[in-house]
Amino acid sequence: MTSASGTADLILSCAQSLIVAGGYNGFSYADIAKVVGIRNASIHHHFPAKADLVRTLVARYRKDAETGIAGLERSVTEPVAQLRAYTGYWKACIADVHSSICVCALLAAEIPVLPEEVALEVRAHFRGLSAWLASVFERGARDESLKLSSPPKVEAEIFLASIHGAMLSARAYRDGKIFGEIVDPLVARLVR
Repeated sequence: MTSASGTADLILSCAQSLIVAGGYNGFSYADIAKVVGIRNASIHHHFPAKADLVRTLVARYRKDAETGIAGLERSVTEPVAQLRAYTGYWKACIADVHSSICVCALLAAEIPVLPEEVALEVRAHFRGLSAWLASVFERGARDESLKLSSPPKVEAEIFLASIHGAMLSARAYRDGKIFGEIVDPLVARLVR
């Protein structure tokens, strides 16, 4: 028997897969119920509305990303190595075009039609990532390991947009190698 929190985790994992496959409006509770093997009422018990489900999913995704970045900060201290580790993580995920892609990148494209509580979580994810990247660029400029053409905050936004754009290009072309073909030269241009 699956526990209540175990059921919620299964629902969230299923919802994430369905969002990656078809976006916010590309799935229903009936789709989740079929995959997880539960009734719609069970989903509503955990997440009364779809907005509650996806907001919770994005909040969990953000927390996982923050935990991953904190781990990266502890294990890799040099700015260039941090950028390479970050892009390497996504390169491994995207190597198989049917594998993971950033859920928040996909949802960001849908912000005009997302419930506001979901849009707020997606924006918070981008702000957090941008702030971390800005700190990496600041440290890299200070220790002269990175050459910046713009202030660190702007470089962070350019880098973030390039990473997410590379994800979408890899998906559009159904070729995971495209991600590295875009991102590797981006990192190489920044390294002194």
